[in-house]
Amino acid sequence: MDKFIVNIIHRPEMVPEYAEKVTGQGKAEDISRKALLTESLDIFKTQQSIAHKNGLKTTIQMTYASLFNEEAVALAKADHEKYGDEIALTLLGLPCKEFREKYKTKDFCIWMFSMEDKKSIVDDVFGKFYETFGFYPESTGSYYMDADLTNYIKEKYPSVKAAVATCWEEGPKAYHTCNNSWYTLMDGGPWNPWIPSKQNTHAPAANEAEDSGIVAIPHLSRDLLACYDGNGSNFGTHPQNVLRGMIYDSKEWEYPYLYNLIDQYRYLEKFNNGYAYNMMFVGPGWMNKMGRWEAPYELLKKSYEDGCAYYGQLKKEGKLVDMTMSEFADHYRQKKTYTEPECALWRDILYGSDKQLFWYCDPFMRACVNMDQGGAIVDLRPYVSKLYWPIGIGTKHVQDCSYPFLIQEKYRAGYFTHYAGEGTVRSAKVSYNGEEVDLCLCRTKAHFSNENGTRILTLDPVDIEFADLKVTIQSKIKFKEGDSSIDIERKIIKSTNPLAKVEINEYIVACYGTTEYPEDMAPLTLQLLDKKNSVIEECKYEYKCREAYAVNADKALAVIPPIETKVSMECSNADAVGYYKEGYAFSPMFTLGYKAELKLDEAISTKLVMAKTE
Repeated sequence: MDKFIVNIIHRPEMVPEYAEKVTGQGKAEDISRKALLTESLDIFKTQQSIAHKNGLKTTIQMTYASLFNEEAVALAKADHEKYGDEIALTLLGLPCKEFREKYKTKDFCIWMFSMEDKKSIVDDVFGKFYETFGFYPESTGSYYMDADLTNYIKEKYPSVKAAVATCWEEGPKAYHTCNNSWYTLMDGGPWNPWIPSKQNTHAPAANEAEDSGIVAIPHLSRDLLACYDGNGSNFGTHPQNVLRGMIYDSKEWEYPYLYNLIDQYRYLEKFNNGYAYNMMFVGPGWMNKMGRWEAPYELLKKSYEDGCAYYGQLKKEGKLVDMTMSEFADHYRQKKTYTEPECALWRDILYGSDKQLFWYCDPFMRACVNMDQGGAIVDLRPYVSKLYWPIGIGTKHVQDCSYPFLIQEKYRAGYFTHYAGEGTVRSAKVSYNGEEVDLCLCRTKAHFSNENGTRILTLDPVDIEFADLKVTIQSKIKFKEGDSSIDIERKIIKSTNPLAKVEINEYIVACYGTTEYPEDMAPLTLQLLDKKNSVIEECKYEYKCREAYAVNADKALAVIPPIETKVSMECSNADAVGYYKEGYAFSPMFTLGYKAELKLDEAISTKLVMAKTE
């Protein structure tokens, strides 16, 4: 197996987030305050020292403000020479006296500026970096980098080969837990490194023609279960995330969860051909002398020392290799192919439950399977559409750069709805003699295998008990590499009456959007098609609860123009009945599905297919 890879990234933010308000309490805002600049640089030195003490090299992402500070520049040069640290450039940390005087704004998120300003800022920052160091950087980054920004940087500064390009699941959930004040809406992206497409940063490139030219890494490695269920800012391998989440022993100052989280990332090598990755991206604002997150400075420092010590120990044991960002970009391109998926069979390591999620990501989709809901698909993003989604002032999306979903249980209810209608989910219902059970109610566990390029989840069988019949059903979910479809097979492997037939209703309830709020469904069209792709039944969406069924339906299809996506369901059972259902205003979803009757040792096989509209 390959060694576990870690990127340690520091940035000498001269005006770190949050810190001006802390060091300047009771005073008018002044981002050039000497006490602020001095403390920030001291913290950066401390972070660098901690990493080097544990034998770890870092990537120093110089901020725009730090390029005007002779001591920060000298420190970067010295650590590059002595420890092999990479001198890189971040588009975070823009605020400083020089920046505000030129751009007359307090905006600091590069992706939220107009495209004209993005180009100007990039040229200013890269130009100042070249003036300072005599070369252009090989890596850069921000919380998010939109496709237009990335394409401009790669074209103008081709030396750049790596970038911090998104923050996993930093969406409406994080927005709400930050008191509706943190306008970084960017969920729907990969959780581990990927090659972004030229069309959309979140959607990985499927081939060389789509390749943006960089390897992207996420801003922090998150807990793929706790972060999905709650605010990601509390659940990451940045030690101070764990303190912010209050996940530590307040008396002994110990945090086993941090090490368990790092170890779970190590464990992902079992699902990814021996490859496992982790990152830690740290700015000075987290180690403020006045404390953060109800934690004193001493604990903040100790947590970072302990986190680096754990990585350092793994390196000493020959289990870890520390890379700079540019080194990792070269390694990633040698190790991975465009269509190779990223897989994560993730278990709860925080709350003590048996919950298990499976995450799958490739150039065609991102999907999440929830074993607590019988293997239901609870998150689905159609990357196959490579949706062009301009971001920033002057576009339709000033802040929201999330990749739209077809299914999202947190924003569209999932199976468990409060009052009426249905939430988004891909599952199956089992019926017999007027009784019905949804597999979402049947908890199970999954087992992963990779067979000739197809990633397979084999679920533990579940028992369905009716008044006078009991059947046991096993499900298999298959993701074929290089394919934009998901195959699901259900088989009855036990029955108290071998001749009894039960109805299996394979369905997907879906919509589209990026937030909790419904979108206009009027542009949608629902269809049943025959083997010649001729229309059997059709419904232009009008919120009228219409339904259509056909035994000869080769495909149940939804066309969703606002996100340039088609989603369809197909079934290999000859006698299966295909159908669609139109939603209504209170429950604005659509449903596609197939129904078939099965008895012992019989199975139903369906395929969920995503495609880009012509």
